Amino acid sequence: MNAEKTGRKTIATNRKAFHEYAVLDRLEAGLVLQGTEAKSLRAGKVNFLDSYVSIRDGEAWLAKLHISPYDFGNRTNHEPTRRRKLLLHRHEILKLDMRVREKGLTLIPLSLYFSKGRVKLELGLCRGKKLYDKREAIAKRDAQREGERFFREKF
Repeated sequence: MNAEKTGRKTIATNRKAFHEYAVLDRLEAGLVLQGTEAKSLRAGKVNFLDSYVSIRDGEAWLAKLHISPYDFGNRTNHEPTRRRKLLLHRHEILKLDMRVREKGLTLIPLSLYFSKGRVKLELGLCRGKKLYDKREAIAKRDAQREGERFFREKF
């Protein structure tokens, strides 16, 4: 859909997560940010490398998400890899905590986006893929590309 119709403007997606993990469930969460972090996100300066979500003391925390310091900030600029609190309902946090503890699943950030002017994070409840699963996904993608290439050449 169009970003104007949905009110959603994507900042960044975690493409590596879709290769490394099988996404079982998705959830939207708000993010507690400091002043210059929102401006840095508007500039698209974010890196998902090794980021994950942990649940501690009934609260969800986003760890190792790198938001670069704002170029025009002053001495009150934020720390790039600080832990950020996620805004979720209590029952959502409890449900996620139970599923992560029981089944050995993990919470991975999938994408960051603006929704009606507010920064939102799409969380994925994921299970790690085995090496043969990754190879299978690569083979499917390559076959699809070959089919598209053949179609473009013939028509």
